[in-house]
Amino acid sequence: MHILVAGLGRFGRNLAITLTRLGHDVVAIDQDHGEVQDIAPDIESVVTGDATDEDVLREIGAPDVQLAIVAMAEVEASVLITTHLKNLEVPLIFAKASSDVHRTILERVGADRVIFPEQEMAVRLAQSVEAPRAMDYFELLPHLGIAQIPAGAAFAGRTLASMDLRGRHNAAVLAIKRGNELVVMPELTDRVQEDDVLVVVGRDDQLAQIVEASSGDD
Repeated sequence: MHILVAGLGRFGRNLAITLTRLGHDVVAIDQDHGEVQDIAPDIESVVTGDATDEDVLREIGAPDVQLAIVAMAEVEASVLITTHLKNLEVPLIFAKASSDVHRTILERVGADRVIFPEQEMAVRLAQSVEAPRAMDYFELLPHLGIAQIPAGAAFAGRTLASMDLRGRHNAAVLAIKRGNELVVMPELTDRVQEDDVLVVVGRDDQLAQIVEASSGDD
């Protein structure tokens, strides 16, 4: 997916890097040249510029992205950027909010989804309670996310084809973490080791079932 991230504070930076590592085509922008330089090694397309200027957004290709994420909590700037992105007919706009009033304004100017990072973190914590063996969880859309799941003895020695997570759970293994190695987009013939961590994308309920299966409870 072609994604624009506007704002490279802690939230925006981590988001842009994570999306890039997941294989998305990310373009990021921030006024702070230092922030841009810091993230440049991790993001192929990152620009120093004023995202509150509609012409700047147009120049960096905002009309061509499929999703734009306004990752700054400053009210005036985020509202302006969201408005410009709407004018540029970006099909899907997510925006970070700092308060309920901020959320209401963003929704009125066209944000398709408003994000409260602190609340998102609470969701991740709740997910870890619901599925305690999942090491981490990243919500992409409501009820759809990416989980890091330890393979454990139940999956050890099996190929991805024999596990058939797509057929059984409508989920996909994006990568396998094996020590310091990351196997991106593994083959179905790849055989899982007991200490591996599977990076899996799917619906929350299906991810929870995979966690149970990996623990031998399936």
